[in-house]
Amino acid sequence: MNPNLKNLHPYPFEKLAQLKQGITPPSDKSPITLSIGEPAHTTPQFIKDVLVEHLNSVSNYPTTKGIPKLREAIATWLGKRFACNVNCETQVLPVNGTREALFSFAQCVIDSTKNPLVVMPNPFYQIYEGATLLAGAEPYFLNTTTETNYLPDFTLVPVKVWQRCQLLYICSPANPSGSVMSAADFETVLTLAEKYNFIIASDECYSELYDDEANPPVGLLEVANKMGNSNFKRCVVFHSLSKRSNCAGLRSGFVAGDAEILNNYFNYRTYHGCAMSLPTQYASIAAWQDEAHVIENRRLYREKFAAFVEILNGVCEIQKPPASFYIWLKTSISDIDFTQQLFATENVTVLAGSFLSREFEGVNPAANHIRIALVAPLAECIDAANRIKHFIEDIN
Repeated sequence: MNPNLKNLHPYPFEKLAQLKQGITPPSDKSPITLSIGEPAHTTPQFIKDVLVEHLNSVSNYPTTKGIPKLREAIATWLGKRFACNVNCETQVLPVNGTREALFSFAQCVIDSTKNPLVVMPNPFYQIYEGATLLAGAEPYFLNTTTETNYLPDFTLVPVKVWQRCQLLYICSPANPSGSVMSAADFETVLTLAEKYNFIIASDECYSELYDDEANPPVGLLEVANKMGNSNFKRCVVFHSLSKRSNCAGLRSGFVAGDAEILNNYFNYRTYHGCAMSLPTQYASIAAWQDEAHVIENRRLYREKFAAFVEILNGVCEIQKPPASFYIWLKTSISDIDFTQQLFATENVTVLAGSFLSREFEGVNPAANHIRIALVAPLAECIDAANRIKHFIEDIN
């Protein structure tokens, strides 16, 4: 067996299940689950129609590189959204959801013989850490706190860390806080990558869920291009239809960026056996070519955020994030106790923040926080907000 398997931590939802085990919530309150970031908005009908229309193509093997029309649609979308020119032949690869890609990418690019570090935010999407450990590397965490606006402060990282760094995971908009990196933040990262020769893996899966229609979050390729790095050297971005188009079960996303890196990653994926099915590819083309459903998606989240924040405003410190569909809420008691007691008394499930982080340099930056995913219908989100308000008032 891979000896690194022993280093893996239990997944957050495994910890959550154990935390809830043996508890019977009140039967007169319907269960509301706001713990997992699984979109519940309806998948647009036109995407489903295209999927059904091409079901006959399941008889054909798909190619790892994907059909040209899909790569063209992705490159066109990237060009419009991030004002950059992407070569669909050499700088785009479709992937079966970004979770798969974020994991396998590290297995491809890490050289475990050179005492590698992989730098990542803390708290973080657990795939970053698991991918790091199984690639034979050591994670180095960047604590994100109130003081840093829940974003990594790259200026605090010692030079010796950058010298060992082979891969940097960044996430903007951030999971779990919804904070957004500025162009200046991306410029800092790009300058560091050039100086110390590491790869940037930019997880931008929440990039299309933002509050201000006039100010969409910037992306890595956009900033690289503006800095003159039009070949996106050392840059790879990860995008998904799961959140953007409410197609979590479609398992469709893409990676794009540095052609040399992607060529090696393509070779890896050829053996990895992860080609996207043809019906999924055709449905994905339709999704990437349409923005109307994405605008409506943002409107629905905006409506839920407004109602949720209004109800809880005054009983706790709460604010609407600039992006994502999460509320990263501070708690007055232990986040684990809060999560367990909220379920026990109100039948509302949220995720304890410390399940998403590690103690690093004497600090657990996610302690006394919970992650609330506003993925349920509006009425359920309002109901949940009122139950959480009642719970907070009781414990205070």
